[in-house]
Amino acid sequence: MKYETVIGLEVHVELATATKIFCGCENKFGGEPNTHCCPVCTGMPGVLPVLNEKVVEYAVKAGLAMNCKIANFSKMDRKGYYYPDLPKAYQISQYDLPICKDGYVDIEVGGNTRRVRITRIHMEEDAGKLLHDVGAGTAVDYNRCGVPLIEIVTEPDLRSAEEARVFLETLRSIMKYTGVSDCKMQEGSLRCDVNISVREAGSDKLGTRTEMKNLNSFSAVYRAIEAESARQIAELEEGNPIVQETRRFDDVKGKSYPMRDKEEAHDYRYFPDPDLVPITLTDERIEEIRASLPELPNAKKRRYVEELGLSEYDAGVLTAEKGIADFFEACLAEYNEPKKVCNLIMSDVLRLLNESGIEPDAVPVKPAQLAETLKLIDSGQVNTTVGKMVFEESFRTGENPADIVKRKGLAQISDTDQLRALLRNIIEANPGPVADYKGGKQKALTFFVGQVMKATKGQANPQIVNALAKEELDKA
Repeated sequence: MKYETVIGLEVHVELATATKIFCGCENKFGGEPNTHCCPVCTGMPGVLPVLNEKVVEYAVKAGLAMNCKIANFSKMDRKGYYYPDLPKAYQISQYDLPICKDGYVDIEVGGNTRRVRITRIHMEEDAGKLLHDVGAGTAVDYNRCGVPLIEIVTEPDLRSAEEARVFLETLRSIMKYTGVSDCKMQEGSLRCDVNISVREAGSDKLGTRTEMKNLNSFSAVYRAIEAESARQIAELEEGNPIVQETRRFDDVKGKSYPMRDKEEAHDYRYFPDPDLVPITLTDERIEEIRASLPELPNAKKRRYVEELGLSEYDAGVLTAEKGIADFFEACLAEYNEPKKVCNLIMSDVLRLLNESGIEPDAVPVKPAQLAETLKLIDSGQVNTTVGKMVFEESFRTGENPADIVKRKGLAQISDTDQLRALLRNIIEANPGPVADYKGGKQKALTFFVGQVMKATKGQANPQIVNALAKEELDKA
């Protein structure tokens, strides 16, 4: 029997506000345990939360970027559950009146556009963090308590691990473009719960789902979906029912294990938080926030293709990360040759960022330095190979490319008399390749060009060398 995998995602995104959602504590990753918290964070008796207006703005901005309807009226609710890192024994969240709903995100998978519906986006506070490796027992750090989150819930519209990965990459890009979150998965700024079921191919009836919680990398999400889908299919093939439950995915072993029965909404005993007033947003305020949205990745990609003449692939790579798109446009302001700038970014900048472990929004080389490199190549002062070498040194040291060329004596050699004399010596010393050339083997020409480039340490003008080599070999 053929099976189809059905996937829905619940994505938690930490908002990049200066302070937490209900108090004035600094919203910052790290720090000594329990130093970024106060009586409100830790749920002390008698304290009252006050909703951070910036959290509402960021939630609306995220919703608008994902084509959601924004509620003029919503409220905060208490979600009751007991866990050591939740000091109040309830979480302030949103239940039946979320701030955003009924949106969608379009993704590109395998050359096709797929629309993933967004059921809802709601605001809530984060819990603390349990530390299991600090001695004989378990400690708790409340620094993360009260960090503002939005939870983005999709419809079960995804059908493969690859679609889920692309959706998360697209979502991450949108969040970073809007400035809503830095989405640093290594710091927990973006975490994903995966709901997955399988059904007979062609059926429209959903199977029993399981949930895997707090996956914090795209590769982990991919592997978890692949493993859990295979497990459920194997269970069904053996005639065993799928149990609705929450499971933990072990990324090292590539397997998931049961954690607990899957909770339903009524298990949390939601009710309106009596300490927080309802949230009202006028249409005018919603439109103000809409007007503040930047050009989003898909629109920017279309512009790069239609106005700058880039390929779909190149435009997609440049716009995937806001930092790279910003750097590309800053370079164009210095050197308005989109394809040349694009090529250098894709071949060298992205490689160097990856090798250096530098985030795309912190490119160390200046746009003017990239432009200067390309101008040195255009003017013939250096060839492409030397230009790339000079650019890499500029990237790593901050020194201007022209200064590197001058200091190291890397200017391109275009003196025909000098190159011709060198070629004659090389031809005289290599009768075999000369005979090959005379015998019609054009590849022998490449040998002589290569020898000149080697002798000049890559500084010879390759176009001049190629012409001179052919001329001298024809005379030999």
